[in-house]
Amino acid sequence: MRKIGYLRVSTHEQKPDRQIEGLRSLCDELHIETLSAVARSRPVYNSIIARLERNDMLVVWALDRAYRSAKDALNELDALMDRGIYFQIANMDLDTTTPHGRFIYTIMSGAAQYEREMLIERTKEGIAAARLQGKQLGRPPKLTPVQLFDAQFRLEQRTATKAAIAAEHGIAPWTLTRAIKRSMTVPAH
Repeated sequence: MRKIGYLRVSTHEQKPDRQIEGLRSLCDELHIETLSAVARSRPVYNSIIARLERNDMLVVWALDRAYRSAKDALNELDALMDRGIYFQIANMDLDTTTPHGRFIYTIMSGAAQYEREMLIERTKEGIAAARLQGKQLGRPPKLTPVQLFDAQFRLEQRTATKAAIAAEHGIAPWTLTRAIKRSMTVPAH
């Protein structure tokens, strides 16, 4: 029986170290994917699934590293079982080959989906609260209001091009265009 480990992190800033340490001693191979759980296509995951053979085992550190919803997790487990492939969640030492294991898996799939949905809801609430407090969200502007005013003035007077102004500030011309458009739609306080 081959044990193939699937690891996933959402961004390049996230490190899979905890997953690697947890799976290294359990698996014959480890495969790491860097993308959001909700991505439509997961090339590393799909490649692993295509290569798995009867009596192989897919191993993940935690359920949320592999599946985006309870429905997704349950459908994938059924598809794997139909092919004679085992599935293990390492941090739970969960064996899905038994009725008890599948029952716990079903509950954990729902719990993982609930946790993800609650995180999304809390994030939205936090963003809304920050906006009500007047906090600016996202990246800071590349140009100060004075620099933006100067750029608009020079463009209107035709004393400089967007490309030249952008180069002066070390930004792309498209960034300058967006900043100008945004400044025209911001309501006065």
